[in-house]
Amino acid sequence: MNQQRVLITGGAGFLGINLVRHLLSRGFAVTSLDVEDFDYPERNRVEVIKGDIRDKALLDRAMEGVDFVVHTAAALPLYSPEDIYTTDVEGTRNVLDAALRRSVKRVVHVSSTAVYGIPDHHPLYETDKLEGVGPYGQAKIQAEMICLEYRAKGLVVPVIRPKSFVGPERLGVFALLYDWAVTGHNFPMIGSGNNRYQLLDVEDLCDAIALTLTLPEEKANDTFNIGAKEFSTMKEDYQVVLDYAGHGKKVVGFPALPAILGLRVLDRLGVSPLYKWVYETASKDSFVSIEKAERELGYAPKFSNKEALLRNFRWYLDNREKFENASGVSHRVPWKQGAIGLLKKVF
Repeated sequence: MNQQRVLITGGAGFLGINLVRHLLSRGFAVTSLDVEDFDYPERNRVEVIKGDIRDKALLDRAMEGVDFVVHTAAALPLYSPEDIYTTDVEGTRNVLDAALRRSVKRVVHVSSTAVYGIPDHHPLYETDKLEGVGPYGQAKIQAEMICLEYRAKGLVVPVIRPKSFVGPERLGVFALLYDWAVTGHNFPMIGSGNNRYQLLDVEDLCDAIALTLTLPEEKANDTFNIGAKEFSTMKEDYQVVLDYAGHGKKVVGFPALPAILGLRVLDRLGVSPLYKWVYETASKDSFVSIEKAERELGYAPKFSNKEALLRNFRWYLDNREKFENASGVSHRVPWKQGAIGLLKKVF
């Protein structure tokens, strides 16, 4: 029997590389398509195509001989509104269009719980109204609408809405917490920290994606929330990282309103490492129901919030020297601390 081939858009990203490893271990052949270099040890086990999902001709060639696509490529919230729209909306249409033309069996679309905006109730269900905050949230909703359009054309398009996920190779906003933990600082939190904020281990997300790739079409061709099953308050969950670092430091709550107002100003000045959706929702409850994925897919997450954060932190400690001087706007590099870095002097 021929090996089944999976094309991963965004294969060189944080989710991409974890998914590459996950699928290789399950016997799939893997192709990575990404604008970034694929600079991992798995380089010689993967077909690597460097390019952009906005390039239709390139996508068409990349789909040749492909059985499945996992579409993770996206311009994240710190990108320009134009890049977000052309990548996340038009790019998604390009991917689905090429897959349909090339008779790909199914395309798993990785969306986001950002599609729920700033909700007024919890938990959130797949049937709740969609409301995009900022260009990224809006683009993620538009991309999902395109997925529904292609489902109607006969393509199998499972849609996954993951919570913020952490694990090996994840930096981005979480590098703030890890850096402050290592250097022996208390960690400031927007609000009291008594809100419940569900996260997700990337390994559990990869499991969910693999289930939507392999289960019968009538089970998988749907939309699913994916998150951790066990989580407590942000203060409790983040405290385990500070405890592990061993400096006796604490998560310190900061009144939400002044913190948010201050971050809005820093955001306008271009010196905040946090984008609007992060700082506007950080002090609020944020969790989704995973019952549908448990029931339909047999999804069974292995890691709690605390375990996921610690697994990511241990990876950070082992690899810290590689990215000490790096920063950027993707999840694979630490985000610039900007003005927030100055708060270290106080904490």
